[in-house]
Amino acid sequence: MKERLPLFIGGEFVAGESHRILAVTNPATQEVLTELPFATQEEIDRAVASAKRTFFSWRETPVPERARLMLRYQHLLKEHQDDIARVLSRETGKIFSDAQGDVWRGIEVVEHACNIASLMMGETAENVGGRIDTCTYTQPIGVCAGITPFNFPAMIPLWMFPLAIACGNTFVLKPSEHDPMTPNLLAELFVEAGAPEGVLQVIHGGRDQVDALLAHPDIRAISFVGSLPVARHVYRTGTQHLKRVQAMSGAKNHMVVMPDANRERVIRSLVGASCGAAGQRCMAISVAVFVGDAANWIPDIRNAMAAVSPGPWDDGNAAYGPQINPEAKERILKLIADGKNEGADCLLDGSNCRVAGYPEGNWIGPTLFSKVSPGMRIYTEEIFGPVLLCAQVGGLDEAIRIINANPYGNGTSIFTSSGAAARKFQHEIAVGQVGINIPIPVPLPFFSFTGWRQSFFGDQHAYGKQAVKFYTETKTVMARWPDDAPPGEPNMTINLA
Repeated sequence: MKERLPLFIGGEFVAGESHRILAVTNPATQEVLTELPFATQEEIDRAVASAKRTFFSWRETPVPERARLMLRYQHLLKEHQDDIARVLSRETGKIFSDAQGDVWRGIEVVEHACNIASLMMGETAENVGGRIDTCTYTQPIGVCAGITPFNFPAMIPLWMFPLAIACGNTFVLKPSEHDPMTPNLLAELFVEAGAPEGVLQVIHGGRDQVDALLAHPDIRAISFVGSLPVARHVYRTGTQHLKRVQAMSGAKNHMVVMPDANRERVIRSLVGASCGAAGQRCMAISVAVFVGDAANWIPDIRNAMAAVSPGPWDDGNAAYGPQINPEAKERILKLIADGKNEGADCLLDGSNCRVAGYPEGNWIGPTLFSKVSPGMRIYTEEIFGPVLLCAQVGGLDEAIRIINANPYGNGTSIFTSSGAAARKFQHEIAVGQVGINIPIPVPLPFFSFTGWRQSFFGDQHAYGKQAVKFYTETKTVMARWPDDAPPGEPNMTINLA
């Protein structure tokens, strides 16, 4: 029997009391790494109560001190980056370089949180009326919660709790039940950095635990990343319970290839953007739209994809790792079979992928379809695997129409040497994040992650300035200090015209 992973409540790692246990496995071997107890309602209530008690003292902590906590935390994360990546690799199956990148992109957000003093500055205006001055203050909102997915168990939790806590809030994290060891390690390092007791809580579980957080009356804001059906549920349920919600969901990201693009850069970018991280990322390129003669490069892309293969985390020759679990693998296999049955041309089939020495791994080889149309199931559904679909169009206008007709709007890109084509694309495309000769346009943390349409539900996006607004409220103060008003002077009407 493996040791159970603890919960983190009230500043202590505590054994879960639930009899509902999930085995956390290595996706390359099916080895059980740990046993995960799902938090009980009493444990969730205890975690939220601890966060609520701590909030009233933490909000009074001077902003520079909160920034210094983040400075210490980012130092520890950098010092232990490889240690975190090794844990992350074992429970996700990611190759080591991908795991290092997962951790690093989270560290960048913590670095951004170190600038919280400037990010929380308000505004002032003098003499808005007769001897009346007005200013605004940015203040924390209370207990916040985050629900994070399996595909980035370091980066996405670090998108959430450091900024929320730096703003003066407290936080309850419910990470994915498929890879909870990495978030627990993040919490350990946060304690080592000097985080006060109760500022961060980590509870584990699945749908029931999510619903408990959504309905809890003492939680003010919910951040979520996951699939479209769950994102809709989180947004509807959270807002019905009068919470702020930012819910980031699925994607079907397109890359437009113009005939004047750099051929080698296109091929290299498409292989990496479709197969990297086993295709398990919401910003992966899953559809390549070839304009005119650019479609002649599809055979070259097929050859380049055939040259890469998955493998275990410590295989330096592996391009990516396994799918997170057997259920994810089976879903992808079903979609590949549907694509063949619907009439798409399968130029490269990774359905029967095998990796020597790892017969139990959740492997899917690179897969390439051409002659894909928008009505096919492989096009309408997010595959979330190393599968690239190719469509051919006559011009850029048609490519834009196809992308804008898709319900998702997370990311897109265009590869071209024409400034006019690039500007037309970036202006007319109805997608939140656009790359020009960049396949995966994920912004650095001083900007915000800005998916549109059914890729995002809410008003303020993740990290950057928008996240600070999401985790805070604005207080406006109007003040007049008369120096000669007689006692009992009646209130005056303020004319701001």
